Amino acid sequence: MKLQGKTALVTGSAQGIGQAIAIRLAQEGADIIVDDRALGQSAQETADAITALGRRVHMIQGDLANTEDDRRVIAEGVEKMGKIDILVNNAGVEKHADFWDVTEKDFDFVLQINLRGTFFITQDFVNHLRATNRPGRVINISSVHEELPFPHFSTYCASKGALKMLCRDLAVELGPLGITVNNIAPGAIATPINTALLNNPQLLALLESKIPLGRLGKPEDVSGLAAFLASDDASYVTGATFVVDGGLLHNYHEQ
Repeated sequence: MKLQGKTALVTGSAQGIGQAIAIRLAQEGADIIVDDRALGQSAQETADAITALGRRVHMIQGDLANTEDDRRVIAEGVEKMGKIDILVNNAGVEKHADFWDVTEKDFDFVLQINLRGTFFITQDFVNHLRATNRPGRVINISSVHEELPFPHFSTYCASKGALKMLCRDLAVELGPLGITVNNIAPGAIATPINTALLNNPQLLALLESKIPLGRLGKPEDVSGLAAFLASDDASYVTGATFVVDGGLLHNYHEQ
């Protein structure tokens, strides 16, 4: 188990990719802090799966759009678990709208969670590492849309494009502290955020025809890469984006 003795905080880990990452890191030996905006049944299922693996787990309710929540999540996680070694910034949202119809409310909602929240919870995590003089890992769940245009999702693309540069910048600034920063950019993954797509056979078939591997990804396709980036095997990897999309990015076309 490559993460024995480590503690990981995974934001948005009640379901989907975040849930899969939390469980995979636990399989590798890490204790886990499960964070989500709402700690319902799915969050409990994540925690139960981690406990069944013999790992310690603590659940925290936190809204990344709230800077005070960001600070509290880090502080409570450290208080309950003793330390945090790995931060997985997975929580994210999107809003569908024509550009000319995007409201300030929707713009703020997407950017506050996908970018602002990620920025400040990472800052609090880094300050924890600095205070304890330890190295660490930051793994951001970005998107192929940090590169690939996605019409009618301008706020989402803006947030993920900014996350790409933030990753690169922090990799340089935090490298001397022994902190690595990397992005994972999933393509089309079968998660709750894609429920409408999964329930539309025609649209699903059209999308799958654009993916060279011929299928949507699974959360587990992402979680294995996160486990690698969290481990010592990736100790010399920083400032990079790893695309997990079945080849979609290089084969995408509108028609």
